[in-house]
Amino acid sequence: MLAETLIGSEIVKLGNEIKERKRQGEFIYNYTIGDFDSSIFPIPKELEEEIVHAYQNGFTTYPPAEGNLDLRESVSSFIKTWQGLDYNTQEILIASGGRPLIYSLYRTTVDTGDKVIYAVPSWNNNHYVHLCNAQHVMITTTPENNFMPRAADIAPHLKDAALLAICTPQNPTGTTLSKEELEKICDLVLEENKRRGPGEKKLYLFFDQMYWTLTYGNIQHYHPVSLRPAMKEYTICVDAISKVFAATGVRVGWASGPAKVIAKMKSILSHMGAWAPMAEQKAVARYLQQHEAIKKYLVHFKAEIEERLRRIHAGLIQMKKDGYRVDAIAPQAAIYLTIQIDLVGKTTPDGQLLQKQADVTNYLLNEARLAIVPFYAFGAEPSSSWYRLSVGTCKKEEIDQMLGSLRNALEKLS
Repeated sequence: MLAETLIGSEIVKLGNEIKERKRQGEFIYNYTIGDFDSSIFPIPKELEEEIVHAYQNGFTTYPPAEGNLDLRESVSSFIKTWQGLDYNTQEILIASGGRPLIYSLYRTTVDTGDKVIYAVPSWNNNHYVHLCNAQHVMITTTPENNFMPRAADIAPHLKDAALLAICTPQNPTGTTLSKEELEKICDLVLEENKRRGPGEKKLYLFFDQMYWTLTYGNIQHYHPVSLRPAMKEYTICVDAISKVFAATGVRVGWASGPAKVIAKMKSILSHMGAWAPMAEQKAVARYLQQHEAIKKYLVHFKAEIEERLRRIHAGLIQMKKDGYRVDAIAPQAAIYLTIQIDLVGKTTPDGQLLQKQADVTNYLLNEARLAIVPFYAFGAEPSSSWYRLSVGTCKKEEIDQMLGSLRNALEKLS
């Protein structure tokens, strides 16, 4: 049975374990789950006021399965204004965040035994493929390519594949696809669909851009349909307010794509009941029209996240220069830093040998009080020495303390 083979989210499990230890009085630098501390990163005040206003005005009934028309209109306008893309209301579907949209997308495009191509590490694709009883085609990425898949890696697997899953900016790495690489991937998808006959199933691109507004420095986000307009027929994009407005618990997300695919996804969602709450839909519909308020929020929000990422990155690079077996990839986007802590083979102060990467993870937690998520929780090999560090709950005044604690833990090893 499927339920007997399904594994729960390793990231959520780890995050919950850390929360429980903190509840019991332990002090831990918790950089695990991709969430926010709302006392540090509150949602926009204007959005909060709109939510309160919506509840006060009695918007507490069932919404339509596809989402309220006013919200779909606002999302359509938002996409047009911010990304220059044209999607009508029949090409947009609303749900309670990204997860039910991703699940319904998989169920709509993937049949039992179909090939699904995705990179590792990546967020939850392995679980969604398992839920569909589909065939895993995993592209193992490397630090040399910032843990992003290349078109050359994907090309050999496209024949007969049903779905290609791409996430940029990527969770867990916080890195992005370049314009040139995304163009190559789009061209591969178009060529493969052109090769297939009229009656053959098409290859779709699942494009996860949940973090697209959170890019830093000279990094830019690119959309497949902007680069290759013909991709609109084959691209289903998933987005939400979760990360852009630190609103993970408000639960409003949307998918945009071909109307025929969106309609089938809506049918699945109608049975799941995974719609976003009526009041939140009304609030988001109004807030997305407040462009100046959004711009102002993002300037501050992005600056705060970027400062944390860059300070931690600089600290780790200094440790690397000092001879410790650590490394980090320069931050590009999202709320994540990709770091390496390569300690297998070292011995702890009490004489314990760190035999595998899980031992390293436990040592970091117990000795440095540092909780981070290993890449093997995102589908990478168990031996991977790379981790995701999330700054959503990071207090700036604790960064130097955390780096000092990590350095002390590293010094104790022999």
